Amino acid sequence: MTKRFATRSALVATMLLLVTPAIAAQQDGEAPLPSKPGKPIGAGEVLSGELNAMKVRDVKNAGKRIAMYQITSEPRRLPAPNGLCDLETGPETFQLVPNGDAQAAQLKSFAGKEISVKVDEVACASDPGQMSEAVITKWSLVRK
Repeated sequence: MTKRFATRSALVATMLLLVTPAIAAQQDGEAPLPSKPGKPIGAGEVLSGELNAMKVRDVKNAGKRIAMYQITSEPRRLPAPNGLCDLETGPETFQLVPNGDAQAAQLKSFAGKEISVKVDEVACASDPGQMSEAVITKWSLVRK
């Protein structure tokens, strides 16, 4: 019984040591400075970042599981009328929509790696079930 009490006491003390500085920092009253908006991205620009592959349920195709690809990048502003996609700095995650099986196979081989794509069409995410902040519907892979 004493051993359990000592273990719990040590756990509580450790948690207090970790939480107390965080609470004190919040109480300083300093508001974080707003982040600067990302640099603009438009048609013909190159977007670079890590490619993530996910399996999602297609809401348009009876819930069938499909592969979805996403680039995580620095924040970027989209051209008007999309602007910042209702975000302070612009989107950081961009869904790549493959146009056919060839592009899907091409993306599959680069999952988890840094890639660059030339953006031809980009817009803010608007459909339910989209996992990214912005969607790139027309693109081509840039060879490094």
